[in-house]
Amino acid sequence: MTDPVTLDIISDPICPWCYIGKTQLDIALAAHPEHRFAIQWHPFQLNPDMPREGMDRRDYLEAKFGGQKGAVQAYMPVVEKAEALGLKIDFEGMKRTPNTIDAHRLIHWAGIESKQNVTVDALFHAYFVEARDIGAHEVLGDIADSVGLDASLVLKLLSTDEDVAEIRARDTHSREMGVTSVPTFVVAGQHAVPGAQPPELWAKVIAEMNQKTGA
Repeated sequence: MTDPVTLDIISDPICPWCYIGKTQLDIALAAHPEHRFAIQWHPFQLNPDMPREGMDRRDYLEAKFGGQKGAVQAYMPVVEKAEALGLKIDFEGMKRTPNTIDAHRLIHWAGIESKQNVTVDALFHAYFVEARDIGAHEVLGDIADSVGLDASLVLKLLSTDEDVAEIRARDTHSREMGVTSVPTFVVAGQHAVPGAQPPELWAKVIAEMNQKTGA
């Protein structure tokens, strides 16, 4: 039996390209069940200076893109790619842009229970499809419950600063390693693959790995 290959994914759950990138990776993994990837998710905050309570999305867009028109132009490639993949993104429904430190804490805790992938999926769905504020503790509690985590424990932990320093340290480590945008995928701890990659690329990577090991 061949050993698994670690696929580290550096991501932020409010990053639309991370949502798209995971979808495209999932397509490849479903088409190639012989893959040996063991996926681990790592934190990266797109807005590390965001107030802990988040901010009104209109104010956020004004500050980052100069207003609605600039945001529409910036997000057009995202909308086009999402539509091509059949993904829904409800930008109009989003009222707040959250600070994602607590969402990253939830992903970290989910990893202890081997539930990272489903938790990341649930966060993407809550934010992009349902336009929910994934910085709100009650929303994170609902997500925890939906993936089989102990919601009461998660809410108790969220009321503290448990693991906040670790998440920030891991974010800083990624930046010091040269990560400047997400998603960034790292194959076997060696090969960095930046950006949302098409299923065809992942199929090629899987085939090359299997060929090397004779799988």
